[in-house]
Amino acid sequence: MKIVGALLSAAVVTMALAVPACAAQSSLTVNVFQGMQNLPLFAAQQKGFFAERGLSVNLEITPSSDEQRAGLADGKYQIIHCGIDNGVAMADVAKVDVAAVIGGDNGFNRLIVQPDIHAISDLRGKTVIVDAPDTAYAFQLYEMLKRGGLDKGEYTIKSVGATAKRLVDIQQNKDDKASMLNPPFAFTAQNDGLKDQGSAVSTIGPYQATAGIVLRSWAKDHPDILIKYLEAYIEGLRYVLDPKNKDEATKMLADGLKLPPDVAAATYAVATDPAEGLAKDGRFDGPGFDNVLRLRADWTGHAPRPAAAYFDLSYYEKALAGLG
Repeated sequence: MKIVGALLSAAVVTMALAVPACAAQSSLTVNVFQGMQNLPLFAAQQKGFFAERGLSVNLEITPSSDEQRAGLADGKYQIIHCGIDNGVAMADVAKVDVAAVIGGDNGFNRLIVQPDIHAISDLRGKTVIVDAPDTAYAFQLYEMLKRGGLDKGEYTIKSVGATAKRLVDIQQNKDDKASMLNPPFAFTAQNDGLKDQGSAVSTIGPYQATAGIVLRSWAKDHPDILIKYLEAYIEGLRYVLDPKNKDEATKMLADGLKLPPDVAAATYAVATDPAEGLAKDGRFDGPGFDNVLRLRADWTGHAPRPAAAYFDLSYYEKALAGLG
């Protein structure tokens, strides 16, 4: 009886310890745009990299950059992944104290046009579509059109929302003649007969696009959670970039983005391109960010602050150190 009693007591203690361990799990709401850049997040969720660090991550897809920025500012989201210029806009225009904490990619954007557009000059007097007209990839579009001989004002700008929405719009509305799209949306558009007029980076040079962005106050209050999140993200990124995981990672793209196998395979090939794919370990592209700030200055007429004012890589560096 003493042995039974001891076992029962041990069971009670074990159950009691399990309650705070469960309760200690940290829940995060992470807001993202739909796209291939979410592949590391898919892996971190499906392979348990978040869970093993005590993180419960809810991924939400944003309809637009305006909604995403507002959600971060209001505390609805703890972390967002988006074009870093959106973070610059939050800091300089909305006066929200944010910081980019990890890089990601160059955006993979391509100028996609209707079949009747044969050159950039054909867009004179036509409608082009963007997410928000005053941030990020809209500036890429304006710059590509300028270098093709069109000044802003020689075309009409229509705000539609995130890339997935722009794809649907340009497929269904033939009067909307051009947009910046990235894979898999650019591939889907071309399969439907739209035309590719070239990549943004081939025209404007290196570009720091997707970045993880947080409120500085939240990061200061939750450094351990942020570091664990970044560890899991980097581990997910390493997993999907490992060639031996190609088939599984391609399936993650197909399932996560609802893609046919051929589009998923083509998208994975872009994601893993050694030169221009997802940045190794999510590294931050300094020269690419300088280009982001230059474009913002050119197209808003307002000089940004020094680049270092917009990011804090200390959490990222600790995450890398923790991974070994």
